[in-house]
Amino acid sequence: MTASAAGLQSHATRHPAVRRTVWLVSGLVVIFALLAFIGWLVTGSLADDWPLRSEDGLDRFLASHRTHVLNVASGIFSTLGNTQSAIALSAVVFFAIRVFTHRWIESFFVAAALVSEVSVFLLTTVVIERARPTVQHLDHAPPTSSFPSGHTAAAVALYAAVALVLWRHGAAWPVWLLLLMPCAVGFSRLYRGMHHPSDVLAGALLGVLCVMLAQRVVLGDAPASRTVTRPGRR
Repeated sequence: MTASAAGLQSHATRHPAVRRTVWLVSGLVVIFALLAFIGWLVTGSLADDWPLRSEDGLDRFLASHRTHVLNVASGIFSTLGNTQSAIALSAVVFFAIRVFTHRWIESFFVAAALVSEVSVFLLTTVVIERARPTVQHLDHAPPTSSFPSGHTAAAVALYAAVALVLWRHGAAWPVWLLLLMPCAVGFSRLYRGMHHPSDVLAGALLGVLCVMLAQRVVLGDAPASRTVTRPGRR
């Protein structure tokens, strides 16, 4: 180990914030490398192999069975997963968690999960170029690559992080039903012709990994109250 590396490690040991930052950045690099590698396989050497060569059959099936009711419902869930909605919802969640837990660490955990997801998503779309499915698109196609699904990734990161916080504070197991929301968002993106199935799966993986990284870096060994507190109670 060089003197500079040893000095950096010693400095990180003395300063927890530096150590957490190093862990977070290192984790993001690993997640980005993994997503980019998967994207390279999906758009390159595995593109003509099963099941990738057949996956768009699901998009075509859904496009051929669209109804007015599903168009409206999928539009709502798709909107809930876009960047503007994710930012607005995460801001509300950030302060709501502070009010109910009377501490900031869980709020910063949710924020770290969302910021990590957005960062890796944007970097991945820069290095991976994938066209969207060749079906009618019900939403305006953003300039980013189809891989991965940013809507799905953001929904997983947000709702999984919130579910974990609530569970750590004593909420019963049905809190995990919050994960039905990212499932609905992912299905909506397929139904509306905006993503290939592998894009949605990659987005879900990205969201899960970012939650795991944020949990390790921000929450770590922080004690969790097993009772959800309410405003006015300490």
